[in-house]
Formats: sequence, C-alpha cells, structure tokens
Amino acid sequence: MMSNFSDIPFSSIAVIGAGTMGSAIAGQIANAGLDVLLLDMPDDDAEEVNRRSVDAVERLKKSDPPALFSKSCAERIKTGNIRDDMAKLAEADWIIEAVVERLDIKKTLYKQLAEVIPSDAVITSNTSTIPIKVLVEDMDAEFRRRFAITHYFNPVRYMRLLELVEGEDTDPAIMARLKDMNDRVLGKGVVQCRDTPGFLGNRVGVYALQVGLAEAYDQGLSLEHADAVMGRPMGIPKTGVFGLYDLIGVDLMSDVVATLATILPADDAFHAVGETQNPVASMIASMLADGHKGDKSGGGFYRQERALMIDLASGKLVNTGEHPSALIDKANAVMAAGDDALVLMISPPDDKADAPLVQFARRVLGKVFAYAASLIPSVTTTPQDIDDAMKLGFNWQKGPFEMMDVIGHDTVRAMIAEADMTPPPVLAARNLDMFYQPKDGALLVASYDQSMQAPDMQAVNLPPRTIRFHMLRRCLTPLQRNKAASLYALDGDIRLVEFHSKANALTDESMEIVAAAADDHGRGIIVHNDAQHFSAGVDLTAVLALIRDQDWSGIDAFLTRFQDAVAAMRDAPVPVIAAPSGLAIGGGFEVIVHADEVIAHGNSVFGLVEAAVGVVPGGGGVKETMRRWLDATDDPAEAAWKTWMQIGYARTGTSPEESAKMQYFLPHRDHMEMNRDKLLASAMERIAAIHAKGYKQSLAPELTLPGAGLRQKMSEFMDKGIADGMFFPHDKTVAMAVASIVVSDTDAPETVSEKAMFARERRAFIDLAKTQETLERIAMLMEKGQSIRN
Repeated sequence: MMSNFSDIPFSSIAVIGAGTMGSAIAGQIANAGLDVLLLDMPDDDAEEVNRRSVDAVERLKKSDPPALFSKSCAERIKTGNIRDDMAKLAEADWIIEAVVERLDIKKTLYKQLAEVIPSDAVITSNTSTIPIKVLVEDMDAEFRRRFAITHYFNPVRYMRLLELVEGEDTDPAIMARLKDMNDRVLGKGVVQCRDTPGFLGNRVGVYALQVGLAEAYDQGLSLEHADAVMGRPMGIPKTGVFGLYDLIGVDLMSDVVATLATILPADDAFHAVGETQNPVASMIASMLADGHKGDKSGGGFYRQERALMIDLASGKLVNTGEHPSALIDKANAVMAAGDDALVLMISPPDDKADAPLVQFARRVLGKVFAYAASLIPSVTTTPQDIDDAMKLGFNWQKGPFEMMDVIGHDTVRAMIAEADMTPPPVLAARNLDMFYQPKDGALLVASYDQSMQAPDMQAVNLPPRTIRFHMLRRCLTPLQRNKAASLYALDGDIRLVEFHSKANALTDESMEIVAAAADDHGRGIIVHNDAQHFSAGVDLTAVLALIRDQDWSGIDAFLTRFQDAVAAMRDAPVPVIAAPSGLAIGGGFEVIVHADEVIAHGNSVFGLVEAAVGVVPGGGGVKETMRRWLDATDDPAEAAWKTWMQIGYARTGTSPEESAKMQYFLPHRDHMEMNRDKLLASAMERIAAIHAKGYKQSLAPELTLPGAGLRQKMSEFMDKGIADGMFFPHDKTVAMAVASIVVSDTDAPETVSEKAMFARERRAFIDLAKTQETLERIAMLMEKGQSIRN
C-alpha cells in the first residue's frame, strides 16, 4: 500500500517527551511504517511507571481528527521512561527532544543523552523559541555537530510544514539526511531556516493574526466581517483570525504572542501589534480571566457554538448572522466560479457600506506584505521560503509574495503606505515586477544577497520528485478550461485534469473536462489537483435548484452526463491514474473509482456520503463499490450487504489504510504517498511503468445481484433500528433506495450490465429527490450548514 522507501536515512528513532507534540511526532513516524520509542518522565506509581507515555499513545488512538492512519499504527510506538529506559537509546540513530520549553530541563537532558547515545546519533529539538546556540552552548563540539532543530507544526499528521534549523556547527551532511527523512519518509514540506527568533512560520503567521485583531478593532468591524474578509477571499482558511484564535486556544495564542515579544529584536514591527500594544489585548485578558479559552472551553471570541460573538467596540456579546455584505457575497460568487477573489477584496467597493471591509483588507495585507518583505535578506534570501512556510504551516493558498505578484507591486507599495508602513528594500529592487517568473517551462523565483540590488532569478527550490501543480501550472497553457476545471498537457504526452471550483464541487463543467480528457487522452490521464481537498462531491446547490424546480429530467440528464464522462475516461485506451489528497468523497470519489489505479496521499479521505443528505451515489459509486465487494467475496449476497451497509451509513476511510477495509482503496494495485507533493511525479512514473509492461484496457463490468429476498432482511434491519431509536424514518427510505440498486428485482440472482447499474442509480436518486425529507436535508446543509435527520 505504502510507497516503498529505499535507503531510509534513520531507522532507529526515539522521541523524548510524550506531550501533545512529542506523541504526535511519534505518531507520524509510526504512520510512515517505522517503529519509534516514546519516552517521558516516570510516574510515581510503581505499577504504572510508563503511564505518561502509555496514556499519550491512547490519546493518539482516540484523537479526532485521527492522528494515526489507523489504530494499528500505535503498535509501532514502544513506550518507556527516561529513568529506566535511557540505555535503549544506545541503539538509536535519531533522537527527537520534545520536552517542555524550559532551557534548564533541555540542557540537563542533553547531558544525559551525551552519556548513552551512539557517537553517530543525531539529536534534534522541536523547540519553536530557543536558539540552537543557546540550547547547546554547554555541549562539546561533537554534540553540536550532530544537533539541529526540527520544528513540527500541530497537528503533526495534517500540518505539512517542518522548519529545519541548523546551528553554526551542524554538519551539512546531517542536515541533508534530516531533510530527506522528513521530505520523503515523513511527508513534510521542509523549509530550511536560519537560527533566528521565531524562524519563519510563526513569525509571519502570528504577526498576520495580530494585525487582523488590531485592524478589525480600528475599522469597527464585527468578528464575522473580519473573519469573512481575512479568510477564503484572501486564500486563508475560513476560520479567519478570531475563529482561528478560538480554534487554537486563546490561552495558547496568548502564550505564543508573549513568547515572540520576548525573543524578537526590539525594533521588530511585531511589537506594535503584539500583546501589550494590541487594542484587543485587554479583551483577551478578560476572556482568559473568565475561563473563556476558545473552542475547548465553550468559546472565546465566539460563544454558544457561534450563535453569539463579542462586539469589539463594547466588549458585550451580540448575535451572529446579522451582518450581510455585498462585497462578501460577491467574493463568494467569484470563488464559486473557481476564480481568485484576492484582487476583488482590495479594489474600490460597489457599495459604500463595504468600504471599511476594503480598508481592513488593504491595511492588513499592506502590513503583512511589508513585514514579510522586511525579513529578506536577514532571515532568508528568497521569497519562496516565506511563501512555503505560510502555505505549509498555516494553510494559506498563496504565500505573501505570491499574493503580491497577483495584486501587482505598484498596488502593493500603495497599500503599504496606506498601512503606515515603509516599503522594504525588496520591494524597491531594480527591474523586478514579479517575484516568480515562468521561463522556458520552468518557474523562477528571486534570490537576494545583502546588497539588495536586482535579484538573481533561480529555479524554485524543490526536493527530488516534488511537483507542486499550482507552481507548474504557471508554466502551462490549458488545452481546455472552464470555470470548474482545466485540461493540461504534461511532459511525456500526458493529460492532467484539474478541478478548481469552490471546494472542487463537481458540476457539468467539471465533467466536460473529464470527457475532454477521455477524447484527447495522449499517453495517459492523471486526475489531480493540489488544493486542500480533491473534491467534496457534486455541487448540491445546483441539485437543490433542480429539485425545487421539480426538474426530474434535468437531474437525470446531469447524472447521465456524469456517468458517461467517468465511463469514457475509464474506457480510454491509455492508463488513467487518480492522484487525490484531502477529501475525495461523494462525486469526487466516483471519479476516482473509474481510474485504473489510485496514488493517494496518506491523509486522503474516501467515501460515498450521499445518504447523509437523502440521496444515493449517482455517478457509478454504488456500481463500483458492489463490483469491488464481489471481487473480494465472490458472494453476491455478502457483497450487496456490505455495499448497502457502508453506503447507507455514509462511511468514510480517513486514510488509505482505513479505506482499504471498505474496498475504497485496493492495496494490490493502489499506492500511498506520505508526501502529497510527490503524488504527481508518482502518477507520471506509473503511467510510464504501465506502458513499459503493456497496458490492458479496462472493460465495463457486469455484476451479479442477489435475489430479491435479501431486501426483506434489509427492511427488517431498518425497522429494528427505527424501533431502537438508531434511525429515522427517512433513513429507511434512503437505505431501501440503495437496496433497489444492489438487489435484483427477481427472486433469483441476476447478472446486469454497467448500463443497467447506471440506470438503477439514476432512478433511485430521482425517487429520493422527489421526497420532501430529502429536500429538507439538502436545503438545511447548503443554506444553514447544518445536517439534519428526519
């Protein structure tokens, strides 16, 4: 299932410190298929001396979202304590220190390690605040040579950034081994940082949050408006600034801000928006004093599950959901069409009421741009490092320098001036109007020396086999494009289908591009994008409109076009590889199951979730799930039952390993990549390998359905569930619609064609769409973001 690792840089790994970060780091090592030793302080209870590390592993197994690919990964984590098990470190070749951020404790531990670890063992610290030169100032030259900082971001499984920091004495060969290990084996996006305060991610990311707090207050915005602007329209996660504060924890954010204030230079611009100077600081102090620490404690800036929020002007609680905005509505429409809303947010508004929102966006971005640019060349020589840190560590879609290129440097300089900041030298570099420039099929990025004259343009710095499609795309011209998807030609005469609508929801336009790839297929087809999620399914807003219009023929036509497109892609006379990451559910998964092979990121979530909104998969999902269970069981009744259960329960697999249990991922032919940036390279390599072996075109399947008697068992199961309070009446209606697809209409088993299975799916979908209960489920989800049972 997993990509094969050859020449693993480290094979005997230990983590010291079983807190949130240490245990999560150990969990990611276990996810990669490696054994790891997790140590912490001994417990006073002699019978449970390893309680701290044992409990940490139990927390990993119960975490939500899951920290482990599967609970079985926990078996690779061996537990112990630093009093009784230090001798075991004599066999370790990499020791990761993740203890509390106290210098005295770390220094004591390093001296203990020096007495037991091998002479060639590498030691790294997960610190985010203490410089290397301070950490190892008491250690000998040999220890310093083998020491570095590996700063992971939380949650470790999902946050891609690894800040790798070398000291003055760190051996470059060791840095290369650590970079390779984290990139290739642990799946991290590695940014090498200088040993400067805050490194890159937190330094820019926390500054941006603090600016957002201050500017929202100064502009008199509601939390909702500030978060809506400083969210998806800017390419920043939808939580925005106040929502992210609540999500991380107001107390933890306060600690991070206070720490940065103590370690950053006195003249750093951070101090102007830090803890004491920020106008929201007193409000935060009051919240913490009252026990309001964010989502984990019943709310922070937002309360009662976001029904209430703090009014920044008065400090009182007010209702949410009462602040419409023409600008935000327009931005949502732009994003739904698959376009970038960034320029819109800093342009003169159509409605004067939205002027404060534009002012907020311009001042926030102006300050963030100025701050990020001020770090060159003292902290890093290239914009790419800062952009990568923000994309990989804070889930920004674009880094600040990529944003500046989109907006235009003249406009950026004006925004910086409006924000009462001075443009740093990097924005005055001669003869440069773009930090990134495509040239001869490669993407170049600026690199600066201390003179800050015209920069040297160099190819973007990426590890071997790393392709970030959003970067590669800047060097390509689409063969075909619409608002939802594009078709590209890659090297080797390979076609790539990219979805790029909002949440990559699938529409008729999406399937037009899939069908176009089937027609203009080259030597192979790859379906891939490097958005946060591959696809969250079919665009239910469009489906809801058809239901309200009672346009049943329109629904049937849409489903037919969807089915025809995925079948045509599958029937293309070339290999078809799906390379997903993130959510690949509903219609998105139905595209995937019609590929010859899947190369999935370890954090891919697969499943058919349509039953939750009162419909059934209508793009071949039921057909393909039934086919796979038939292949696995060779028993039509068992295959139908398993298909019925997992589609009826809308089950998903939160990793390829979990998806394999549901036949959504097939380990005998599909592959997993730890690093999502390797997906595209792996897919291209698979197409070449398949051609070298000789490609066998896929055939449309015929399926054997069990006799109609199985429906009675299914009906009785649902009746009992309703009587026991587990199901609602419409759950049975949906479940029996699934049964109508996977169970024969005759008493005897029946062999049916793919075409017939497609027709069964469409019929069941439309029958459910005609019910009031399904209308209510879809409307509630799409219009109020809530799931209901009825």
